[in-house]
Parts: sequence; C-alpha cells; structure tokens
Amino acid sequence: MSEHITFVVNGIPRELDVEPRRLLVQALREDLDLTGTHVGCDTSQCGACTVHVDGMAVKSCTMLAVQAEGSEVRTIEGLADGDTLHPLQAAFWEKHGLQCGFCTPGMIMTAADLLARNADPSDDEIRHAIDGNICRCTGYQNIVAAVREAARVIRSGGATVAAQG
Repeated sequence: MSEHITFVVNGIPRELDVEPRRLLVQALREDLDLTGTHVGCDTSQCGACTVHVDGMAVKSCTMLAVQAEGSEVRTIEGLADGDTLHPLQAAFWEKHGLQCGFCTPGMIMTAADLLARNADPSDDEIRHAIDGNICRCTGYQNIVAAVREAARVIRSGGATVAAQG
C-alpha cells in the first residue's frame, strides 16, 4: 500500500506515491534523483542527510516521507541560485572546509539553518550548531572558518559567486 504525498522540493511542486515507511532521504535520493543529500549512518548520528523542512534543519534519515506532506523541502541542490553559489558553498570552497565532501551537504544545510537564526554566530555557537554533523576528514577548524566567512558575506550583503565548472 502506498500513500500519495504532495510537497515542494527546491521550489518545485512534487507528487510521489510512497510506502508509509519510506524515509524522506530515500524519496529525495531515489525517487527525485536529488543525490546531494547523503546517507551516512541511518541513525541520525552523522548529519550527512540534513535538509530543510519548512525552514528548519532536519535529518532526513529519521523523517518519513509522508511526514513531508504539504511541506517545503530544500536540499543542497536548492541552495545555489542556478550557477551562483550560496555564500556558504563559496566559503566552504574558499576556506577549504571540505576534503572528501561526503559530509559537506549536511554541514552546509545545518550552517544555513544556523545563519538564518543567528547572523553573527561565535565560533562556539558554530561548533555547537554543527555538533550533530560528523566529518571524518577535517579537524573542523576550516569548517568553522567557512561558516564564519559566509556569515560575514551575508551580513555585508555580499553577492554569491558563480559556480566554477
């Protein structure tokens, strides 16, 4: 038996028929081909699956797709404006806030939630916000620097930058 759901993903109205037990991360990755949202642990420990649901950061491996009915979902693919990177994406690139990149979408989505609530977070506030996201490659220093830089750019009204091919 499947359930029919309607929701908006990255600004586009979508409809899916999903099994009631299907996770949001599965619907995004497998049904909508939005593979930027990663599956790391399936237990909400790593944060690689973080997306925004109605403006709040959510670990999509612990949310059922049917719970997204009527919601607005934003994934890492929806953060950029066409070829123009979001300040967080540009800052992660410029400040070397990523290495293998596996955790990066979840880190960026978590940081975007933080910056929407706090335009000028301290390093401690940044670290607290991302403590539910695990990176196995870095010591987090460059991630914190990237979030701090993105916050500065956003506060100054700075433009995002064009994605590099």
